[in-house]
Amino acid sequence: MQKSKVGEVSITSDLTEEKRKKLCGLLGNVELSLLYKASVHGYQASAFHQRCDRQGPTLLVAYNRSGYIFGGYTSVDYSQCGQYITDKEAFLFSVHGKIPICIKVNSGCNARYDDTKGPNFGQQLYFCYNNQPAVYSQERNEYYDGDCSNKAFSFKSATLYGNDTQLTECEVYKLEESQVIAEEKPWRNVPWTADRRDELVEIIRNHKPLMTSVSRVRILMIGPVGAGKSSFFNSINSIFTGHVTSKAMSGSAGTSLTVQFRTYPVNDGREGKPLPFVLCDTMGLEEQSGAGLDIEDISSILQGHVPDRYKFNPMAPFQPDEQKASRPASLQEKIHCVVYVIDATKISLMSDKLQEKLASIRRKVNSLGIAQIVLMTKVDEACPRVEENLQSLYVSSYIKSKVQEVSSRLGVPVSCVLPVKNYSQELELELNCDVLLLTALQQMLRFADDYFDDIRPVEGNPK
Repeated sequence: MQKSKVGEVSITSDLTEEKRKKLCGLLGNVELSLLYKASVHGYQASAFHQRCDRQGPTLLVAYNRSGYIFGGYTSVDYSQCGQYITDKEAFLFSVHGKIPICIKVNSGCNARYDDTKGPNFGQQLYFCYNNQPAVYSQERNEYYDGDCSNKAFSFKSATLYGNDTQLTECEVYKLEESQVIAEEKPWRNVPWTADRRDELVEIIRNHKPLMTSVSRVRILMIGPVGAGKSSFFNSINSIFTGHVTSKAMSGSAGTSLTVQFRTYPVNDGREGKPLPFVLCDTMGLEEQSGAGLDIEDISSILQGHVPDRYKFNPMAPFQPDEQKASRPASLQEKIHCVVYVIDATKISLMSDKLQEKLASIRRKVNSLGIAQIVLMTKVDEACPRVEENLQSLYVSSYIKSKVQEVSSRLGVPVSCVLPVKNYSQELELELNCDVLLLTALQQMLRFADDYFDDIRPVEGNPK
């Protein structure tokens, strides 16, 4: 616990060392200096502003009776200016249990309204509300009428603070750059160099599947709506094309933009020869029945029965015609590696129904012995530190906790969870993105070879 002196009074922070480390995992190499403690200084807005105005970046940490520790970060001074504050670095957080949740601001232009009242985020989440030990939230900002979206943060109060509005404490910390430059040991070693990028390109370009009867590894992408399946293909295609492309339709719509089964070969350059893999894109998974990709369709895809451009019908699974159904598909037509694409910002919000759907799919894939990997996307949106510098990915304790969480939820080893950042808003290729994406693709090809190695005796080929 941290101590701070106010006059002659020594004030002790309620933030444990364990929780402090988790929050600093979101913020980088910083020290937290306690400015304000409501139980000592009072819950009045005047007390908050007296101690917190013009202090630079601050972290507000609130505690409630249900054991939730939650709050928000702002990089912009409090100053009672009576204006909306633009702050693209602002985020909300919640620490309840082992895994922290980070909710980044959707649009930085209305991240806060800076007035004489107590602190608020997006005029959606108010702390020390009405000068009382209470928090008040509303899901939409009803007041802002500027050009930006009027919903600064997307959150549910049940997830953020368990719907318990009574605070037991509220603290505000000033962020200061740590004078101790800690030598942070990465939990995975990745060379972030142009040489490594070029080496990966050559390895993938020259890859030959272990089975001579297979010319290209078929990789199936499965995941919830908006997780980034189509974006991963676009990103890989961009690297080998030499500039950012958008061949597959991608986006963040509430329902799947992919309505067909698509097999996407990737060429080595615009006029080059096909590379030794095919990325297969599917309709997004949805938790409710009768929507999104049907598990029976996945079974047909795995066994090589579904043709390219087949249009999914969530109400009726794929039925192969009698001639094709009478013969098994060749190994070349089957799926050789399954990739579950999971949005890092939504892991903690995954519903039980969706988790059970994924578990059912995994059981089917396991029964066929097909290799499986998890692609954890949007790591930059999940962690402000990683957004600032992608090379901090494998020293981020927050991203490590997310990798461990998705490993636990999906029942796959931590070594099979690969964090990546797809190309989305960029106009030019970026070295660090390329290294992560190519590393993930290399692992998929390796896992497919493990599958081939496992089935070789069955196929009649001697080891």
